[in-house]
Amino acid sequence: MKNSREFKRMLCIAGLLMWAMAASHSTTLRADDLKTPYRIQVVDEDSGWPVPLVELKTTNELRFISDNAGVIAIDAPSLMGHEVWFTVVGHGYGVPPDAFGYRGIRLTPLPGESVQVPVTRFSLAKRIGRLTGSGLFEESQKLGEEADWIDAPLAGCDSVQTAMHRGKLFWAWGDTKFANYPLGVFDMISATTDSKPLDSQQPPLHPRFNYFTSSKGKPRAVADMPGNGPTWLTGYASLKDAAGTEHLVATYRKIEGRLDTYEIGLCVWNEATLEFDHLRTVWKKSSGEPPPFWTREGHAALETDHQGVEWLYVGNPLPHTRVRATFEAWQQPSEWEELTPPTSLGVVDSPREVQPHSGSIAWNAYRQRWVTVFMQKFGTPSPFGTLWYAEAVSPTGPWGPAVEILSHENYTFYNPRLHPEFTEPDSSVLFFEGTYTAQFSDHAHPTPLHDYNQILYRLDLDEMALPAASPAALPSN
Repeated sequence: MKNSREFKRMLCIAGLLMWAMAASHSTTLRADDLKTPYRIQVVDEDSGWPVPLVELKTTNELRFISDNAGVIAIDAPSLMGHEVWFTVVGHGYGVPPDAFGYRGIRLTPLPGESVQVPVTRFSLAKRIGRLTGSGLFEESQKLGEEADWIDAPLAGCDSVQTAMHRGKLFWAWGDTKFANYPLGVFDMISATTDSKPLDSQQPPLHPRFNYFTSSKGKPRAVADMPGNGPTWLTGYASLKDAAGTEHLVATYRKIEGRLDTYEIGLCVWNEATLEFDHLRTVWKKSSGEPPPFWTREGHAALETDHQGVEWLYVGNPLPHTRVRATFEAWQQPSEWEELTPPTSLGVVDSPREVQPHSGSIAWNAYRQRWVTVFMQKFGTPSPFGTLWYAEAVSPTGPWGPAVEILSHENYTFYNPRLHPEFTEPDSSVLFFEGTYTAQFSDHAHPTPLHDYNQILYRLDLDEMALPAASPAALPSN
């Protein structure tokens, strides 16, 4: 009891000292003084790069989140001229804990002044910025910066599928929301970019998509297949026919109720109407039969084997099916082969295993191996917020061991998609994106502007402790 009372007394003294310090730093400000925000830029302490999506939260729950330039504009009159404690939440970035275990910083916001806040990167992956949604430079523009930047006309969108097609990178996103109503587009929206869309491989990120839009300039549905409910596309790929003509293809799924698939079919991009045409329905729930194995959802990857045959692999993350990469073979159920991906992978320097849940694969010339980034099926602190990296000499494996590259603080990050096309073939830099959302987390508060959007990360393979790369990996048969 004596020790308990002594501890409480020390806490009281500490509190009085902190109050006195805050009072000594308080400044009386007039209304006119508050017109210019206090500028904070969050930066990586090692590289000096701006760090997007870092949250600073006050003791009375005011939240400020850094934009794609790492900038936060503090304009709350109640904070100006006072020393303020900001808790730092960084999803892979942060600051050391104090004596009581609190992770944060003290700042005294003053109108027109600026400060840099360095944070330590704890994850292997480096956050580059947000790809989709509005307000990418919201905080910077409050300060008169990034004045020429114009946001895309959408508020958020779900998982992405990509494919190189006729010299352009085609993008397709699932359910999309806008600012004017809670319900948005549920039959995929799409856009194109150059084959290498990044202006720079470091932040700030300025994504520029050429959306397929309606007459009102808003991104429109491009896969409105017959039937009620949303249409989702999967297995997105560009395949040549016997005459050498490229076709952008996908498997569609019609959705009802709580994410329940009731129809699956094939669709093909129409180069004239700039949308997907229904090609064939291949399964209906009403049949009472299970869906064909070759219609399973996932991301596509192309590989040419040692006999010169090109294959299309589909997996989520690891390949579960493959077919010869021709437009004709893709349409024929008899041409598809079923594969058996592992249900778990070993972990580097650990006896435990990890269960892959969703993700994608790609060939990496720098490592001379196939690589994957995938979401962990179950994990902490968020059940779907931890990401892993693994390698294999063939798309069919063996895969692993896996290395943890990113974890989110009670937040979901699902359906990661690799972007090998962002860099030169022999680059040691690998990019991936995923959907950042409060869904499936433990009562997380959705992050303003960022929630339900795509976040881009960079992985520097030469900084990771990985097995020595083989001089030449044998293609799979």
